[in-house]
Amino acid sequence: MRFFSDNAAAVCPQVLAALSEVNVLDTAYDGDRWSQQLDGRFSDLFGTRVKALWVATGTAANSLALAALCPPHGGVVCHKEAHINVDECGAPEFYTHGAKLLAVDGPGAKLTPEAILRAVGGIRDDVHQVQPHCISITNATEYGLAYSPREVAAIGALARERGLGLHMDGARFANAVAHLGCAPADVTWKAGVDVLSFGFVKNGGMSAEALIFFKPELADATLYRRKRAGLLSSKGRYSAAQILAMLDNDLWLANARAANAGARMLAEAAGHRLVHPVEANEVFLRVSAEEAARLRALGFDFYDWGVGEARLVVSWDQAEDAIRPLADAIAAL
Repeated sequence: MRFFSDNAAAVCPQVLAALSEVNVLDTAYDGDRWSQQLDGRFSDLFGTRVKALWVATGTAANSLALAALCPPHGGVVCHKEAHINVDECGAPEFYTHGAKLLAVDGPGAKLTPEAILRAVGGIRDDVHQVQPHCISITNATEYGLAYSPREVAAIGALARERGLGLHMDGARFANAVAHLGCAPADVTWKAGVDVLSFGFVKNGGMSAEALIFFKPELADATLYRRKRAGLLSSKGRYSAAQILAMLDNDLWLANARAANAGARMLAEAAGHRLVHPVEANEVFLRVSAEEAARLRALGFDFYDWGVGEARLVVSWDQAEDAIRPLADAIAAL
């Protein structure tokens, strides 16, 4: 009955089992045999050589990624609704030691090359102005829309042309890939992405996210930043084990497909009430205050999202019989 956030979902049984299996003596920090597997496992997944680091939160992943791409005096182009701009309490600015977020608008929380150019095209090469150094996009976006490989590639081409890095906030990367049906490589490094924050916590993980560097040399200084920021856990094997368990048998993708399917069920019931197409596990509805109150009176929990709108998030572990009553209630409004 709770559709607040996938952050509140249960942890996968496979992840819990993996935590038990690594509960043995091993090397500290990231020298253990589980952490040492990450580079190879993610290189296999993406079909290219990568450097992969575990971190505890998506905020840490995003902030360390941006610090690798942008100096303190530089700027990060992002959507005005991006998580890094709205929901991370200044962490990107903190970890980059002062880089400026250059917020851009666009429907569905998506950036386009045209919108990026409008934002940065007039910036002079002048010490009095913040120079853009990278672009950050979110896939799936804060409104549940997936950037296609073609859309990412268009932004990637602009980034290369302008000498900018490209970061992808993939808190719901699994949901985007599940919707797109493409290879993970097609929507990341093959499209020009330099660094990916690969989310697992929203998708059945417990306390571990992955930071993927498609330019492995970018990870060198990040190792020091991670330590300096207090983010180098002494028992890193517990983080690595969670990630490896999610990679086994493509559990990360199966969980995302389940969550997406639940969201589609709600979308079909919502019909004309949909604010945005449903391409991941988030559903945004047009509902009056009275209608929202009626849904809550039936026991359904969700967030209001601006005036006359609500956000519903389906988690990986919500079965059809838990989602159908809400779908029926929406259809009956």
